Amino acid sequence: MARRPLPRILSTGSAQIARSRELARTAADSATDVLHPLITITRGLRRLAAAGRRKWADTPKDKRGPLLFLVASVILVVALVPYGPLLAVIALMAAAAWQGRDRTPPAPDGPDESQTERLKSLYEALVPYFSTAEDPAPMYTHGGEWENALPAYEFDESGRITSLTIRYPAYFPDGEPEARARIEQLLAAKSGRGREYHFDWDEEGNQLTVTALRPLPTDIAAQRFVTAPGETVLGFTDPSEVRRTLPLTHGEERRDVPPVVWRTGLRSTEPHLLVMGQPGSGTSTLLRSIALQALQYGDVVIVEGGGTGEYACLTGRDGVLAVECALAGALASLEWAAAETERRLIAANRARQAGHPAPEDTKRPLWILLDRPSAFTHLAAADGRKDPQSLLQVPLRHGRAANVTVVVADQFDSADALADAVRQHTRARVVLGPATVDQLTAVLGAPPHTTPVAQVPPGRGYARLGTGPVHRLQVPATPDPYDDATSDAHRQAVLDLLPPRTTPADAEPEAVPTEAVAAETP
Repeated sequence: MARRPLPRILSTGSAQIARSRELARTAADSATDVLHPLITITRGLRRLAAAGRRKWADTPKDKRGPLLFLVASVILVVALVPYGPLLAVIALMAAAAWQGRDRTPPAPDGPDESQTERLKSLYEALVPYFSTAEDPAPMYTHGGEWENALPAYEFDESGRITSLTIRYPAYFPDGEPEARARIEQLLAAKSGRGREYHFDWDEEGNQLTVTALRPLPTDIAAQRFVTAPGETVLGFTDPSEVRRTLPLTHGEERRDVPPVVWRTGLRSTEPHLLVMGQPGSGTSTLLRSIALQALQYGDVVIVEGGGTGEYACLTGRDGVLAVECALAGALASLEWAAAETERRLIAANRARQAGHPAPEDTKRPLWILLDRPSAFTHLAAADGRKDPQSLLQVPLRHGRAANVTVVVADQFDSADALADAVRQHTRARVVLGPATVDQLTAVLGAPPHTTPVAQVPPGRGYARLGTGPVHRLQVPATPDPYDDATSDAHRQAVLDLLPPRTTPADAEPEAVPTEAVAAETP
């Protein structure tokens, strides 16, 4: 069947509307240019009238009569003088044109003296890296012209560089990470310390674009995120890094923020997560945030090696199978998790062989969260027991097929104590807190495109999912609600997300006092 063309009004309507808008915009610009003198004179007359009213209001009442007599005398003299009214009108128009002129100071065409000195010093600092003795026409020379090497630049109000484009010679080895790292370190130091800079290397065009990044928002509290089952929000990043945004609430304010979403489940390529950081960097905060999101659709087993009670608020909650802080409890919980993973695999395999869908008890996600498992490694070695990390081999290796997700969080000083299975099967990585480029590369597998800073707020770091790019990350504020140092707003936000407490089946109902019953009886 032949396809009928659209009606002419539908096929050409949008083009006609766009053409009409363009014609109207051109006509408005032309009218503004033609009427610009009239607009200027009108603005000047309005300013002169306002000045006259202020002068009249400031004049004392006893002097207003002589002032009126003086004005009337001037008007009479002007009227009697030959060509007086015409000259008066010309003088008034000239004064109005002068008063109505645009007083906005023109924008400077180039950098001022301080900005020029900053660009010159930056150019001189790059000379040893972007020049060689064999170059017949070097772009970078001591005392040379910096305008060709630094074609574009922007400064903030304080005079620091916010954006800079650098041209470099083609023989510079921009494909070597060591050469890039030297240039990035130099530019970060010369452009202003204490900020993060994004470096965009254009190897084909031999250009480097440096951009000062804004700090990520730290006022995002824990809340229900608009995500699908199997999606977990690790934190939030820069708008230019991801295409997706999430609607968030901050008091009465509503805003959209770009998230770092980690996808788990049967088709996930990064089914398990490893979190590394310094003490106080927010690793426990991230695990609490993940636990609150996981409890919407699954069950959670928490093993805490620090023994600080960071997850006491989750004890006895619906969906929380265990919160263990001792070695014996950790071993028992992980042994059960390994056996549960095997049971799910066997049940799903039998169902597939029989041509049936997977049983319902194998579809509910099971999350195993371990905070500082390396602490149990030393205790188990001293007590002659099995290392709890050895029980993670089955959930890590076969967890994706069994809907079992493992999240491990530890510190840099205990990185050597992590088991090989944890290192091999955790393809999603997060680093929180201050870290060097070598530490970030060792954990994430690739260096970030920004310069890490020494002082960062809690929950601030980097994330990389599999072989994807390295994103800046800010974890939502999910503190321990039982901590006295927590603000009331953040404490209430976490308490609102906690599931109700589960009453054990063998628990006896509490006796209700007679006085309370009598008080409630109408």
